Amino acid sequence: MRVLVAGASGFIGTALVARLREHGHDVVRLVRRRAESADESSWSPASGILDFTVMDRADAVVNLSGASLAKLPWTKSYRQELIDSRLGATRTLADAMRKAQRPPSVFLSASAVGYYGDRPGELLVESSPRGDGFLAELVARWETAAALAPRATRTVQFRTGLVIGAGGALAPVRTLTKFGLGSRIGLGGQHWPWISLDDEVGAILHLLETSQLAGPVNLAGPTPATADRVTRALAERMHRPHAFVVPEKVLGLALGDAADELLLASQKVSPVRLVADGYEFAHPTIEDAVDALVSASRRRSAAGATA
Repeated sequence: MRVLVAGASGFIGTALVARLREHGHDVVRLVRRRAESADESSWSPASGILDFTVMDRADAVVNLSGASLAKLPWTKSYRQELIDSRLGATRTLADAMRKAQRPPSVFLSASAVGYYGDRPGELLVESSPRGDGFLAELVARWETAAALAPRATRTVQFRTGLVIGAGGALAPVRTLTKFGLGSRIGLGGQHWPWISLDDEVGAILHLLETSQLAGPVNLAGPTPATADRVTRALAERMHRPHAFVVPEKVLGLALGDAADELLLASQKVSPVRLVADGYEFAHPTIEDAVDALVSASRRRSAAGATA
């Protein structure tokens, strides 16, 4: 397939582009500068500018655009950037698809488990109602923008949790752990929806190649884990202590509402539709995912030392 990727240079995008090419797909990366090679195409999502004829040559579109939720604190201006970067990019892509003479057959648009809000004690599946809060509202608007794609285009909004890899939202926690500051976040009993980077990319590839799934799909590991289990697994596999506690009050003072919505919210998310469609997880537990992360990091370090 010829796959158009927005957000190709990011943490997930970089890994996805490599995997797509490994599977024989032809990738075109959307870039916010002058295109410099045949596998690039320029666009300006903030201005709604994208050559819709690019869509005529694409079989599928993957949208990973959006400012990082992990950049803290969420000031008033940064909240607006979170909104604009997602809605602007998604609407620009959907608009170009509608204008194309031959729109892509598949549109995979990133979304987030923030849709569910703070829901302790509930098992959250794709049919669960929207939660409350800034993130829940943002994600709902984001998914609505993706739904503006043509009816002929199978559209999937994949709701991603915490991606376990050498980047993204886990990076600050991993850095603190590396320096012996592994900590329990709040009470530690809140559920953090997680997924390994390998499975995030593998699931996106599955969604690209299947013909059965449309609408919201949860991208989260099949074995739910609490925040304490996540941070403890990281510390144990990095051979570092897990001796500190960051109280909820301190997080609230430092990060404001972002602490409640990102770190303290409890979301026991299940990938029901993905599993039912036959996807098999490479890393079914958080310990498996962290093992893969630490092993990959050690291989990179060893390769750098011998280079």
